[in-house]
Amino acid sequence: MNESLWLATAYPNEEYPVVEDNLSCEVLIIGGGLSGIANAYFLASQGKDVILLEKNSILHGATGNSTGKLTAQHDLVYADLIEQFDLESAKLYFNANESALQFARSIADANELQTAHSALYSQTAKGTEQLMREKKAYEEIGIPFTLAGKATDLPFQTTNTLIIENEAQIHPVRFGQKLAQLATKAGARLFEHAQVAALDTDRHFVKLSSSTEIRYRQLIICSHYPIEALEGMQILKLDVDRSYIAAAKTTTPFAHQYIAVDNPKRSIRTTTIDGQSYLLLAAESHHAGAEKETQIHYDRITEDLKTNLQHSDIIYKWSAQDPSTPDLVPYAGAISDASPDVFISTGYRKWGLSNSMASAQIISDAIVGRHNPASELYSPRRTDFGALFNRALLLTGRTVKEFAGGHIARTDSPICTHMGCRTRWNKGDQTWDCPCHGSRFRADGSVLEGPATQPLDLS
Repeated sequence: MNESLWLATAYPNEEYPVVEDNLSCEVLIIGGGLSGIANAYFLASQGKDVILLEKNSILHGATGNSTGKLTAQHDLVYADLIEQFDLESAKLYFNANESALQFARSIADANELQTAHSALYSQTAKGTEQLMREKKAYEEIGIPFTLAGKATDLPFQTTNTLIIENEAQIHPVRFGQKLAQLATKAGARLFEHAQVAALDTDRHFVKLSSSTEIRYRQLIICSHYPIEALEGMQILKLDVDRSYIAAAKTTTPFAHQYIAVDNPKRSIRTTTIDGQSYLLLAAESHHAGAEKETQIHYDRITEDLKTNLQHSDIIYKWSAQDPSTPDLVPYAGAISDASPDVFISTGYRKWGLSNSMASAQIISDAIVGRHNPASELYSPRRTDFGALFNRALLLTGRTVKEFAGGHIARTDSPICTHMGCRTRWNKGDQTWDCPCHGSRFRADGSVLEGPATQPLDLS
């Protein structure tokens, strides 16, 4: 299985205990990525009795397989936010993500966070038109920017760049390890290898695969794709994509971190870890679980690194899976009116480093009774199902198609334990992937990513 640069260069591993006895707490958090850890830190720092459960090892999921960009420049987003919501909502989104960046800067050291300018670049006339539309949105919102010509760092033809200066990039695992230490110091109890087997939101308890139970007053689900997605119909409102990343050794670190607004679509940055610099290229995307021959994506991205970015010393390759909502903004808040004590945090649309901390601040503020100006914008209850009916039909249709087609075409593939779809073998990552809702399983059948909570039956 491929390994990410971040997991390979993490701080020495600090193992957290397993749950051995029945427990209780005020706030139970499911999911040990940056989102869950940030919630644990914010709430424990304010006196809440917090337990966090991670089914594997903390930070080994989406966080450990990200690009490491910590910025409020989330591709082409602000012009669309103004159009879909309004100007004030776009400002709230920017401010929430900038505040997350400033929080990270306040606790991280140089081994965990480095300043970098964020730049969108265009390669075509159409791309430049899109860039100018985004520039106009920056002006309306009041986002400081610089409009420049070609991207001088990049060894291929570009046209224009739209830059936000003094953003950041982090080593997501080292940063998460630091935050986990701060959370435990504040009193949070973190547990690893704690697989949730059953969840009863009416009686406020979870049962683990070890048969131990944990009772809670409030629950936060930060498990990438919510276990309880059906209740708030998030199962119809989340799409899941997989993208690919490769890292090569370099001797020329960039001052900017780049993302293309047009094709070929690339995300490019450098990082320096313990004196060694790396060039990271993220590209190649498809619907999660939809392809078997995934090695071709690794082959393409490594060839791109060698041919177009002129770096051949490729050390690491990995992939990431990202849910997205239909309207660009993540879900962070109470899952539904019927369950005001159950919160979800998901749908970061490949921008989970800033959005996970912004979402954690929103949820922790709600739990302690503090107003957060972005809470309505991020609320899972904000979406009107009628307005999203076409999108819901698309996702539901894909699920039904994969469910039926998988049982006909892939009769030898194991059945996903989430909702019964046939999985597909992912040759590149050596995993069983579910095309319906993005669950992933290791070769031995154990759960790698949810929403599934039970292992595959490989017998």
